Amino acid sequence: MLMIRLRRGGAKKHPMYRVVVSDSRKTPTADYLDQVGIYNPNVEPPEIRIDLEKVDQWKAKGAGVSQTVDSLIRKARHQGEAPADS
Repeated sequence: MLMIRLRRGGAKKHPMYRVVVSDSRKTPTADYLDQVGIYNPNVEPPEIRIDLEKVDQWKAKGAGVSQTVDSLIRKARHQGEAPADS
């Protein structure tokens, strides 16, 4: 089964994560099929850049989503909402 999950990168004690689509049976460091975003917790506020269209396409193809990535997707969708002008 395909999973949308995090893949760690960056330096020691300064992680940076890629949001990738990969086979759930392989290790998180194995090759991945597609990169759909990044998550950088080292800046304030944490940087979350996710291509929501790609995520929706992969989910339509049957890919599962890890709990952490699901949380990041919800935050990214919330960031994308424009405040209503009154």
